[in-house]
Amino acid sequence: MNGGSLPGNVKRTSALRRVPPLEAIQFRSECGSEGDICAFELPCDASPITVESATGRVLTIAPGDVFLGTPGYRQARRWAVGSIPDGGLVPGNDYWVLSESGVVGELTSQSHLEMGHLGRVRYVGAGCGDRGETLNIRQFGVTSSGAPDRQRPLYLILGTSSEVGKTTAGVAVLRALRLQGHMTVVALKATGTPSFAELARYLDFGAAEAFDCIDFGFPTTYPVGRKGIAEYFFNALDFCLSLPTDAVVVECAGDPVTANAPELLKCVKARRPDVKIILAAADALGAMGAKCALAEIGLEINLITGPCTDTAILLQWTEALCGIRAINLARGSASFEMAEGSGNRGST
Repeated sequence: MNGGSLPGNVKRTSALRRVPPLEAIQFRSECGSEGDICAFELPCDASPITVESATGRVLTIAPGDVFLGTPGYRQARRWAVGSIPDGGLVPGNDYWVLSESGVVGELTSQSHLEMGHLGRVRYVGAGCGDRGETLNIRQFGVTSSGAPDRQRPLYLILGTSSEVGKTTAGVAVLRALRLQGHMTVVALKATGTPSFAELARYLDFGAAEAFDCIDFGFPTTYPVGRKGIAEYFFNALDFCLSLPTDAVVVECAGDPVTANAPELLKCVKARRPDVKIILAAADALGAMGAKCALAEIGLEINLITGPCTDTAILLQWTEALCGIRAINLARGSASFEMAEGSGNRGST
């Protein structure tokens, strides 16, 4: 294909969730860059893959289907690592679906874990607008509210690794704040690979609004050390802190010392030196390491949760080693005690 059009109901992944419905999508054969709205085809002899749709449901891409996604980077060491080649994706070449959200690029490495989205697809072309411009998700991102910082409290959710319960902790903080009368809470998943399903968890538990990097025009926040990442973090924080809200909950992917987490921490500290930090840790030693790493940049953990609190013995050992209060926020009743009673053996 050198170009053409696709029907407005063509399958689209969640990386494009802010793109409004279109009657038809024109595309042309040109190299695809990060964030461009691009068409991909799953070969007829391939196995089906599953991705996240723009509404958050599991969407099956069948052999022979053309669907919309976007070129991007991913550096999730537990899952898949990939990037955009120099010059962008080339029409007619094969690439890999790197994430459920529809990020596509060259595959560098993958884990042995099953990933329903991981499949080889052919790049067809980039979508273009009425004036011939290449369509990019940045064109549909949120714009500045124009309002000043409302000086509401900020709760930062960190973890010692992936899959340690950061979103569970963030939802528990949200529930605790709402039970204490803070009815309007905004959530921001600031780093990593976006997932609408994870944003939906915050919305389901009462967040007034929930955002991630897609809302600000980035398919992911990778690669590490990318140019302009601090500007994105400041823009996202300033936007959320300017909204009419009682509190803001910010979740950071991965751990606090790798990827772009250090840049996020610097930006958070600049906006809220007294930020309340909740750490989800796999074990007590990991929690201690995070405590030391954060202390080097002048930040303190207020509460520890995660698998290191799964039993009474683990919880006691974590508290004894780190000198910080620990609670298992995965248990419903514990979440109700969090907002007022956390801190370094005291209150926040």
